[in-house]
Amino acid sequence: MSTVAIAEDDRDIRELVELILGEEGYATVAVPDGHSALEMCRRERPDLLLLDVSMPGELSGLEVCRRIRSDEQIGGLPIMLLTARARDQDINAGYAAGADDYLVKPFNPLELSRRVRALVEPTD
Repeated sequence: MSTVAIAEDDRDIRELVELILGEEGYATVAVPDGHSALEMCRRERPDLLLLDVSMPGELSGLEVCRRIRSDEQIGGLPIMLLTARARDQDINAGYAAGADDYLVKPFNPLELSRRVRALVEPTD
C-alpha cells in the first residue's frame, strides 16, 4: 500500500483529502505545517507529498519543496502542490521550486485521485 503525506493547515481540507485518498486505498499521514512536513518526510519516507503552499510558521510549501529537492535522502520524493494560488506566476514558482504537479483549490476529487495515481504509480 502506498503512503501519501499531506501537509495542509486547513483541517477540513486535510480531512477531505485523507478521506478521498483512503477510499482509493492509500495510507495517509497528515501534518499542519511546513516544519512538520519536512520532519515527517524524513522519518516516514512517503510515496508522495501533497503540499499546501501557504502554511503557518517559518516554512512555506515552496521552501519545503526546495529543501526536499536538495536533500540526498528524500530528494526524489514526488511532490504535488495543492493550493488556492492560481496565477501563472504562482504556478511557475511552484514548478521552479521542484514540484512535480500543481493542483488548484477548490479541486475535483476525481482529478485529485487521478493525479495522485499518476505520481504514485507512474507508467513507463
